Amino acid sequence: MRIDVVSIFPDYLSPLDLSLIGKARQDGLLDVHVHDLRDFTHDRHRTVDDTPYGGGAGMVMKPQPWAEALEHVAAQADPPTTKRPRLVVPGPGGAPFTQALARELAAEPWLAFACGRYEGIDERVYEFAREDLGVDVSVVSLGDYVLNGGEVAVLAIVEAVARLVPGVIGNAESLVEESHEDGLLEYPIYTKPREWRGRSVPEVLLSGNHAAIAQWRHEQRLARTAARRPDLLHPSSVGQDVDVATAVSGDLPELLTVLHAAGRGPTLESLRAELDTGTTWLARRGGRLLGAVRVEADGETLHVTAPALVPDLAGDELARHLLDVAAQSAVSGIRQLVLDDPRPTDARTRTYRRAGYRPTSGYWVKRLSRYE
Repeated sequence: MRIDVVSIFPDYLSPLDLSLIGKARQDGLLDVHVHDLRDFTHDRHRTVDDTPYGGGAGMVMKPQPWAEALEHVAAQADPPTTKRPRLVVPGPGGAPFTQALARELAAEPWLAFACGRYEGIDERVYEFAREDLGVDVSVVSLGDYVLNGGEVAVLAIVEAVARLVPGVIGNAESLVEESHEDGLLEYPIYTKPREWRGRSVPEVLLSGNHAAIAQWRHEQRLARTAARRPDLLHPSSVGQDVDVATAVSGDLPELLTVLHAAGRGPTLESLRAELDTGTTWLARRGGRLLGAVRVEADGETLHVTAPALVPDLAGDELARHLLDVAAQSAVSGIRQLVLDDPRPTDARTRTYRRAGYRPTSGYWVKRLSRYE
């Protein structure tokens, strides 16, 4: 992913050289460029602001430096025909920045950020970016408060987005159950020692019963969300129904996280290509992605991938549900379903057999009854 940031305080962005973001830059996962807006002024004072039309307090950032700065950024496309960056402008008048938006931005190959200051940027800059440069513009807000400038917000947004880029976080499984990934806050966490200043780690976490631990964690997430962020709760958060829908491009970062946590290693590019050649079905409960299965037709055969499930909910019921969805998606003319899983576990073998599949020549085959 390429990231360009335009600011009058480029040194403010130096933390992007630190921690996991800095390491991702060193590893070539992130290509970050910071530009000084004042480099695009033409007076000896390097002026970037002026008084507002219509009166009022404060100053407004002038359109000319911003236009030239954005033209300079857009011209970095290699080759020149490459799609322009998506422009993100932090501001208190923007749409709320959420984890869902972070996942959406993480799917973009190129992001540009404009750090406003003073009373903001001349409105015509947004029009220029959309109409003259052909750039998608998103104005986003970190919350219902006002900052001195956009740099702090850019640091927060870049960190939230970049950590979703494949490879930035070493353990993909750590992304599966974080706060806001499914509309709930994260459960309480503990480490050694077992006893500390008269306080003990909950016994369930020491039990070794992974089903009981998963249930306890889910209950804790609901309780914490109800206490701290009741606005996040909605009826589907506590329901047991599983919603199934086909994957779209905005689902890809979250899907990639689940696939890596399930022990698979696709790239974001390969998943994006798969959207054009087949159909990926996603199962969600309360907004949380639980698992996925992909189908692709080839003549009279529908090829089915082994269901990929989040580790804490892997089980026969959900896998069977996804396999049923795959079978129901078979259109007229499909005579058999072929599932490729050459070394299934005992649990998966039972699941496949219960779903009507039989081992044949290294594959699992299910013949549709209307042709038998």
